[in-house]
Amino acid sequence: MILLCGIPTEEPLRMVRVQLDKLGARYVLFNQRDFGSSKLSFAVDRGQVRGELHIRGSRYLLSSFQAIYTRLMDDRSLPELQDEPEDSPLRLVCRGLHEALNRWMEISPALVVNRCSSMGSNSSKPYQCQLIRRIGFLVPETLVTSNPDRVSEFRATHGRIIYKSISSVRSIVHTFEDSDLERIERIRWCPTQFQAYVEGTNIRVHVVGERVYATAINSNATDYRYAGKLLGVPASMSPTDLSDELAARCVKLARSLGLVFAGIDLKITRAHEVYCFEVNPSPAFSFYESNTGQAISEGLALALRDAEHTSLWGIPRGEYETVLPASQRNDMAQPQASNHTF
Repeated sequence: MILLCGIPTEEPLRMVRVQLDKLGARYVLFNQRDFGSSKLSFAVDRGQVRGELHIRGSRYLLSSFQAIYTRLMDDRSLPELQDEPEDSPLRLVCRGLHEALNRWMEISPALVVNRCSSMGSNSSKPYQCQLIRRIGFLVPETLVTSNPDRVSEFRATHGRIIYKSISSVRSIVHTFEDSDLERIERIRWCPTQFQAYVEGTNIRVHVVGERVYATAINSNATDYRYAGKLLGVPASMSPTDLSDELAARCVKLARSLGLVFAGIDLKITRAHEVYCFEVNPSPAFSFYESNTGQAISEGLALALRDAEHTSLWGIPRGEYETVLPASQRNDMAQPQASNHTF
């Protein structure tokens, strides 16, 4: 069975559900907004895990899930908590449940798309760039600084440069213009990443296990995701083919980061140099699928459905007990080496 976690109406999750329905695959949906009627219990003892997930009155053994697709939003921002004080009991219950879910997913032997630990590299763009370079991709000349003078020197050396956030928080990539000099002093309180601009064709590559879906993007915007807003003309997208070597390298990159599913941002120059900017561990693939018709959601659904029959493409499994003893089913509060009940 498959476990889906998130908001049902969120487009990527909705599209995967549609494909699972077409495949006739069994799945359970944990709607974050139903946290008040959900409960997770598990105990860890000598490397074994026993537990249950309760959703809207139904009870599921954790061992029955062979695959998990999670697109959990920050639970602190759920509408149900909008008027709740920071330390309210309802917030504490919600936070505890989500923390327990993430802890369980870290040790579950299921195919998890994707574990928090594997997504961690995206929290530091400079760190992730070092990992990308190890796989053989080029990375733009980069400066992370809070010193305005260093930015001026970097710009003088490379000419056209761009800037963006160094964290996992989404930011719009902008070209550094003369007008930005008026507020450059602000970086003294907010270290920022600057990169030499690379001319070429943007390629977004979605990797699902061994499956590769490449999309070519045509746009004059520095950040094509916001082309419609910034230039009034949305980016155009079309499926494209990668060489076998490049496709294999993208798979290797995702696997090296422990990611079953990844969105890899490339740019290929006229000289056929391949630059990689970053790897998104929770890609909003619906943006690309809706513009190209590429069957990304189908590929993900197939990976989830077939999880128990795959080798997980080199992604490590955790230790897990596959059968929940009857004596444990009704009383999960018995003390173990480590016990979690939310």
